[in-house]
Amino acid sequence: MANDNHLFPVPCYNGTMLKQDYYNDFFDFGQQKINFSFFELHLPDDDPVYTLKKVMEELDFSGLLACCSDQGRTGYNPIMLYAVVTYANMRGIRAVDRIVELCERDLAFIWLTKGQRPRRDAFYDFKGKKLTGEILDELNYQFLRRLKKEGLLTLRELFIDGTKIEANANRYTFVWRGSLNYHLAGLLDTIDALYAAYNALLHENGYGPKYDLGDARMFVVEGMDKVRRVIEENRKRKLTKHKKISNNTVIEIDGCSPPEILKLQKNLKTIAEGEGIGFVYGKGQRKPEIQKLYEELETCGSRLMEYKEHFEIMGKGRNSYSKTDLEATFMRMKEDHMLNGQLKPAYNVQIAVENYFIVHSYVSSDRTDYNTLIPVLEKHRKAFGEDLEAVTADSGYCSEKNLSYLKENGIKSYIKLQDHEKRRTRAYKADIGKYYNMSCAVFEDEYYYICHDGRELRHMRTESRIQD
Repeated sequence: MANDNHLFPVPCYNGTMLKQDYYNDFFDFGQQKINFSFFELHLPDDDPVYTLKKVMEELDFSGLLACCSDQGRTGYNPIMLYAVVTYANMRGIRAVDRIVELCERDLAFIWLTKGQRPRRDAFYDFKGKKLTGEILDELNYQFLRRLKKEGLLTLRELFIDGTKIEANANRYTFVWRGSLNYHLAGLLDTIDALYAAYNALLHENGYGPKYDLGDARMFVVEGMDKVRRVIEENRKRKLTKHKKISNNTVIEIDGCSPPEILKLQKNLKTIAEGEGIGFVYGKGQRKPEIQKLYEELETCGSRLMEYKEHFEIMGKGRNSYSKTDLEATFMRMKEDHMLNGQLKPAYNVQIAVENYFIVHSYVSSDRTDYNTLIPVLEKHRKAFGEDLEAVTADSGYCSEKNLSYLKENGIKSYIKLQDHEKRRTRAYKADIGKYYNMSCAVFEDEYYYICHDGRELRHMRTESRIQD
């Protein structure tokens, strides 16, 4: 099938690769028949493995070969392993153990491996260390350029859609931002009381001037005032049996908060040593007040660090994560068999296609599709340049941020508005309380609306909200 004329020179990254010449070792297969003593077996002439090899001859594997080390024993040819994995995916085979078995029994796999029998460790090492996401994307983009050359793709139009796939994580290991905010508010109240106790200890015993210590001031946590208002409102709603409101305010715990508590502990330790107060442990021992304050500060500081770690893992873009899969977010799935709206740890997977070929894939922890469109388009621009002309997607991608991005980059937008179906209804057009069903007038270059009762509705103020 192949000859040396189809190959082009590829830079070698070490001496071992130069000696082994991975390209010639893989692409020079020799006979396509396997001769046995009693009978002859051969592959069908239309087997897709021939097409795979022919396409791979035009790919540049320099990035993949650069990940191979020249230290230690020579392993299996990485081009051969990539061909085996790709051919297995073409046949719908994902399990490594099944691929290992086929390398021993299937003629097409034996033909690809030239009779070698790579074990499961070789495939796990190859897929985990050598075949990284960047290298796999680059090989995929080379294949897409080949399809463009054949006239099967233009790479100028993308059709984007996504779905949610459940993560392999325990569904009862959730961490919620609202719950963290609620407990953090109680923790800060406790820390505030400890600060007051610390200052009282300094004033009552004269430790401040004696050890040159000033009063401690409670640190400020941004966003906590809004959380307290939400907590108080939810308490009132609970009494009136109304639905609770969201408590997902993003809170900023700055880096100096836990060290401030450590500073107070250090000061208490200094006072105890200067006054000859010893810390006691064990049953039957009565702890001095300064030791009790020290240990309570230590407990609160430890809890504050745990909350800080939770917020860092969660980030600002989501309100939950799973303890057994830190990147999974709890979402409402389309397959809700119990019909109870249960949230499950999942990922938001986006696929961009053209002419039935998958051009891009993008995995996100975002619950909605609003923030997934621009990363896919940036991925396309980085791979293929500024050739994109049009994008088609459903109403889940309609947002001011996305539409502004498409307009600024000169990309035609075929995205349905979120309320497109609602606007077509008779009730929507007959709603007299909506501004778009009112008459508009102009007075001294100022636009105003006239309601159905004849009253004028003039502009009062402009409000803006920024959302990632």
